[in-house]
Parts: sequence; C-alpha cells; structure tokens
Amino acid sequence: MTDTHQNTIILGGGCFWCTEAVFDRVRGVLDVESGYANGHVDAPTYEQVCDGSTGHAEVIKVDYDPAVISLRQILEIFFATHDPTTLNRQGNDVGTQYRSAICYTNEAQKQVIDDLLREIGQDKLFGAPVVTEVEPLKSYWPAEGYHQDYFVNHPNQGYCAFVVGPKVDKFRKTFSQHLKPGA
Repeated sequence: MTDTHQNTIILGGGCFWCTEAVFDRVRGVLDVESGYANGHVDAPTYEQVCDGSTGHAEVIKVDYDPAVISLRQILEIFFATHDPTTLNRQGNDVGTQYRSAICYTNEAQKQVIDDLLREIGQDKLFGAPVVTEVEPLKSYWPAEGYHQDYFVNHPNQGYCAFVVGPKVDKFRKTFSQHLKPGA
C-alpha cells in the first residue's frame, strides 16, 4: 500500500486515463498517478481489475497543495467531469471497476466530502441521485507504467481522441481559473 498524507485524495471517475488527464492540468495539483483502490487482491494487474473480480476501482491518486487549491475545489472539478449518477458505469465503460468513488485518508476530508454531497443533494444538481461511493482508503496500488500519463503519450489513440479529449476540453472551458499555465 502506498503511503498517503493529508494532501492526497483518491478519486475514481471511470477510466483512470480520463481523470488523470483532467487533474494533470489543475493548478495546485502536484502529482497524479493512476492506480487501483479498495479491492481484496494485493498488487492487482490491469487485466485482473478489468474482469471485475478483484473489487478494485480504477482511480487516480491526487497530491495537491492546499495553499493553491482546496479539497472542495478538487471535488467540484471531479463531480463536473464525470457522471456521478451512474452506478458502475461511465459512458461505454461498464463494471464495478468504473464506479464513481472517493477514498478519503482522514476525517477532515470525509467532512468536506459529506458537506459537498449534502449540498449537491439539496440542490438536485445532477437531476438524479449521486451514487458516488465514499469510503476510507483501505488499499491503493499504482497502475502499470504504461497507464501513467496515457493521454499525454497517446493523444491520437481512439479512446483518447473521442473520450478523454472532450473531458479535458470540458474542464478547460468550465474551470479555466484552475488551469495550470500552458495546460
């Protein structure tokens, strides 16, 4: 298990290529790593996670500087760049590994998450109930090296061009105030 700290949050918003590509561009985010969280198999492979039998979610580990961006702002970007109302699915990616999930590392994070989810529910922001799984981080394993920075390394690959790219564009338009310079 990777050691985490107060300024790390684990987010699952479907395929980790999409969420990593978005958060790589967020000002105040220091590092983003694709991985697998909260399953029951140690050091799972991508193939094991994809068959849905390990219990892991595809996630990103986000290290951030709270002096530049707050956890709440990170979560607002997270909720706006995936569909938190679909159970075990994001677009054509279907299975428990693609669930919407937040794995917190301390009670202060849980409070921020709970407060935001309560507001989202009261405002009926998404027009359907949010099904994002919120639980403490039990285990985290980095994904294989070829998954890291996938969009940067393969921008013309079909999935990247037609799925990841539009999510990155949506982030750029919706959250321009949070864009890293040159992103």
